[in-house]
Amino acid sequence: MTAEQTHDPAACKRVDDGITRVFQLLGKRWNGPILAVLMGQPTHFSDLRRAIPGLSERMLADRLVELGAAGLVLREVDEGPPLRVRYRLTAAGSALEPSLRELASWAKEHLPEPVPCVNADA
Repeated sequence: MTAEQTHDPAACKRVDDGITRVFQLLGKRWNGPILAVLMGQPTHFSDLRRAIPGLSERMLADRLVELGAAGLVLREVDEGPPLRVRYRLTAAGSALEPSLRELASWAKEHLPEPVPCVNADA
């Protein structure tokens, strides 16, 4: 028997299924920042992309589809001209706001500040 098989199964603490599902979705890079931008108001695709530095157009589109499939984000087409696509939180997405704000507050208190970018040419 391996070490994994010899421990007492009763001693294992199973991770809550809800926590697992939440972090499978929100733990993906960019999903949290996208939801945070949308908490403020419905936002056009191009404005979302500008609001999140480093996020490519392709990745934004993929993440928005995923968040839409999870029932957190709605895609709305603004008839043009010009034709524009806007995204907003659903009721389920809006219900995340208190939790996301609490996580942001926790991070400010307990996580180290990110190292600021330093321009080597300066």
